[in-house]
Parts: sequence; C-alpha cells; structure tokens
Amino acid sequence: LMKLSLKIISCLIVFTFCILPVTNAASLEEKRQHVRNITNETLNKLYKVNPSARHYVESAEGYAVFGSWGVKLIFLGGGSGKGMAINNKNDNETFMNMAEMDVGLGLGAKKYKLIFIFETQKALHNFVKTGLERGAQATAAATDSVTGDSVQGAVSILPGVWLYQLTETGLAAELSVKGTKYFKDKELNQ
Repeated sequence: LMKLSLKIISCLIVFTFCILPVTNAASLEEKRQHVRNITNETLNKLYKVNPSARHYVESAEGYAVFGSWGVKLIFLGGGSGKGMAINNKNDNETFMNMAEMDVGLGLGAKKYKLIFIFETQKALHNFVKTGLERGAQATAAATDSVTGDSVQGAVSILPGVWLYQLTETGLAAELSVKGTKYFKDKELNQ
C-alpha cells in the first residue's frame, strides 16, 4: 500500500507539471507581462459574467488574481498557479504563486481562475507579506460578519477578504480552498 501511494504521488507530481502552461519568456519582464495578461483576461471574463464585480474590484483596497491548474488522480490531487496582488491605492504589483494539495476520490484535470478582493489595507498587506494558507469551503453571496454586507457572487473567506472563482463554465457558486497556499514569487519580485 505504501509503494502504491508513493507511485500515485510521483505520477501526480509529474502529471501536474506536464499540464502546466509553460512560459518560455526570455526575460523577467516577459514573465511578469505573462502574469499581467492572465490577470487582465481573468478580470475581463469576471466582468462579463458578473458586471457588478467591477465595482468591488475597483473600489477595494486591493485585489489578487490567480490562474490555477489542478489534477486529481484517484485519492490525491494537487495544483499550482501564478498570479499577482495589486494595491489599488498605489498600483504596486506583487507577483505570487499558489500550490494546493487535495485528498479525496476523483480523477481529472481542471483549470480555474481566482480573484481575491481585499476590503482593508491590513488584509491586503497580510496576504502579500505572509501569504495565505487556508482550508475553507463557502457558498456564494455569503455576508461579512461585521456589517452584513455581501459581495455579489463572491464568498467571504476571511474578515475583509472575498473570493470569486471562475471555471470554464462561469462563476462557481460554491468553492473550496482546502490545503491551498499563496506566497510571493521570489523570481518575479526581483
């Protein structure tokens, strides 16, 4: 059983890296521009699916956008992605990575986009400085616990932090961020 588990994990890791989009950028600036392009494409898709989201993104203290890719083989799954956090007050960009691990029955590959909205500078600062490592599940149009406000189509994952998830078919009504870690990209933030 242990040997089988190790083989499955090895296959999962190899398969995950094989399906990731490869950026053949020759320079750091080209790699950064690739992430910016993913961000812009994702926001445009979000605004098309949910026009009211534009107001929330533009009036927030900041936001982060990630393009994510995942794979699930039998009992284990994993994924990774790239993205960036943007401070709306000073347009500062922080390039970031994400990695996830999922345990449970399943088989297949998926692509999805994540858009975080930060209502406070503190929430944005914490995300950029220390990243996020969280396991959570929520349903769209949840309200925040302070004012009772809601961000239409988004889920509240932490105080002052809302999340949209776009799939190939549109906006996800329910999402899971189990075993996901977000952290700074050392290479692109040089």
